[in-house]
Amino acid sequence: MNSKLLIAAFFLMIACSSTTFAQDSSASQKKIAISGFADFYYSKNFSTPDSRTNKFRNFDIAENQFTLGLAELTFQQAAAPVGFRIDADFGAVNDIVQTGNGGTSNILQQAYLTTVVPVGNGLTVDIGKFVTHMGYEVIEAKDNANYSRSLLFAWAIPYFHVGARVSYPVLSNLTLTAHLVNGWNNIVDNNSKKSFGLTANYALSSSTSIIVNVMDGNEQPDTLSFGKKDVYDIVVTHQLSENVALGLNFDYGDERLSNGLATWKGEALYGKYTISPKSAIALRAEMFSDPNGYATGVAQDLNEVTATYEYKFAEQLLVRAEFRHDFSNQTVFDKKSTLNAEKNQDTIVIGTIITF
Repeated sequence: MNSKLLIAAFFLMIACSSTTFAQDSSASQKKIAISGFADFYYSKNFSTPDSRTNKFRNFDIAENQFTLGLAELTFQQAAAPVGFRIDADFGAVNDIVQTGNGGTSNILQQAYLTTVVPVGNGLTVDIGKFVTHMGYEVIEAKDNANYSRSLLFAWAIPYFHVGARVSYPVLSNLTLTAHLVNGWNNIVDNNSKKSFGLTANYALSSSTSIIVNVMDGNEQPDTLSFGKKDVYDIVVTHQLSENVALGLNFDYGDERLSNGLATWKGEALYGKYTISPKSAIALRAEMFSDPNGYATGVAQDLNEVTATYEYKFAEQLLVRAEFRHDFSNQTVFDKKSTLNAEKNQDTIVIGTIITF
């Protein structure tokens, strides 16, 4: 039995024992909350590329194939005053998120201890591996309005960090968080320098919030004299009405390379209309500029428009049907081998999400 199967069996045993514990414990004992989900998708690219891939996507890459996107099992205990969270992930999405990280720890999307220090309004400290604080969207498809992820999510920001973060509610509507981490998407740092992050989460009103995120660090080996990397991320959300939610995401990043400063930037607009408790429509439009080819590997202006319809067949079963149009100012999208590459790509995706 390989190490991944052993870890999976270990978490399964924890789930069984924790469930029993929760049923038999008294109210004074702490309980471990257990949840999870699995998402599957089928994608069709109208250009029928021989590569069988959707270009410049990060998760819904496989074309004309049924694919397990992500299966996740979460164990969480609230800090009182000490708690923890563990997310065990399996599937194609996790393989992409953990690219370059070997060993069994790449199964853990998150694994951190958390405690609340009784200072002022309460200082929350997390230590371990956790998802990034940046971006409008998240890794889990179930928690996004669209099934596919944005260009900004794919190319502008990191997925996760290993280190520590400290959060404090300065005001009733303003929370500040500081992050000290190894770097971008790496379990073991590739240099002796640490990266620093900062988040300011401000509730402008009961319906509008503004989040400003910053990352600063060096992501190149110590042997190189360059590599300073900075990213600025702004997220604005607004609940226009009971049924209409709007969002805005802006990113700017740069890294000092041997041949000068490489930059990338983009903006995305989001809208979701809840038709009924069972159905909703979500729209996304975005532009991503990669003038040096740093992020995507091609110097280009990359854009996309996405329309998603979702229907909840049951409380634990959600299905999304999505059409996406990607287009660039360069001929970068795959076609059949007998044809030239082209500047646009049209796809449909059917995603099925099961939660428990």
